[in-house]
Amino acid sequence: MRHFLKETDLTAAETAQVFAVAAVLKAGRGKSDAAALARQSWGLMFFKKSTRTRVSFQVGVHELGGLPVMLNADDLQISRGETVADTARVLSRYLHGMVIRCHEHSLLEEFARCGSMPIVNALSDFLHPCQFMTDMFTLAERFAPGQPAKYAASLKGKKIAFLGDTACNMANSFVLGGAALGVEIALAGPAGYEPGAEIRAQLKKDGLPETFTFSTDPAAAVKGADMVYTDVWVSMGMEAEKAERLRTMQPYQVNAKLMALAKPSAYFMHCLPAHPGEEVSAEVLESKQSIIFDQAENRLHVQKAILAHLAAHRG
Repeated sequence: MRHFLKETDLTAAETAQVFAVAAVLKAGRGKSDAAALARQSWGLMFFKKSTRTRVSFQVGVHELGGLPVMLNADDLQISRGETVADTARVLSRYLHGMVIRCHEHSLLEEFARCGSMPIVNALSDFLHPCQFMTDMFTLAERFAPGQPAKYAASLKGKKIAFLGDTACNMANSFVLGGAALGVEIALAGPAGYEPGAEIRAQLKKDGLPETFTFSTDPAAAVKGADMVYTDVWVSMGMEAEKAERLRTMQPYQVNAKLMALAKPSAYFMHCLPAHPGEEVSAEVLESKQSIIFDQAENRLHVQKAILAHLAAHRG
């Protein structure tokens, strides 16, 4: 049984294959029927609010010929104390797979361990692998235009600068995924917000070196970057820390002055939703370097390719 809980659940060869399939699905959307999930029902369980993730997965399952079954965690017995193990075993009798957006990464791991269906991580507090895969695909479209077979290889050696809270799930995904794909990841944020022990332990567990760098100097991180990335400074569940986070991270706002230090051809990306004037200036968000809406669209195509891959390797 194959799952997609973290970036390294796909080999480098499988990542290249997923990118190639995503390109085909994108080009053929609305022109041909893809039936990778025909006669299948996939559950979508959300413990957190969502716009892009919820809609892209729901539409994606439908377009692959399956039935998306929306599961609000608050409406299920798991919210009243039923164990994760029992929930996973019961839902495995009904569903062909599940997409889960949650807080604790351990919940995903328990679903995968106790159930008998593929589990996809649609975001946990530790990692956001579907977003990372989408981001890399979106860049690869530009680094190897019209050559999907070369998408994954085109990323090797590229430099990505990630600014702000570099201990967040998105930064963790860049640390892990970047090491797996040979992408240089330069992180910059305040002291105390650097990558923690959990992501370092995951690198070691997966046999990957610590190839990322961390600095408190945003200019050094951005210099010569092929892409500059940021995420919100106040993630869901951290509202009590808002005032302190906004004050501490202000020097790491992605603005035109910082973007000018990256390569002239550099792109700006953000997983959205964005807060103009906080982690990024409105000027950068609306600039020609910004590819945030291509990035958002590609969530659909890449996630469809991931679902199709898991369905084909269900075993």
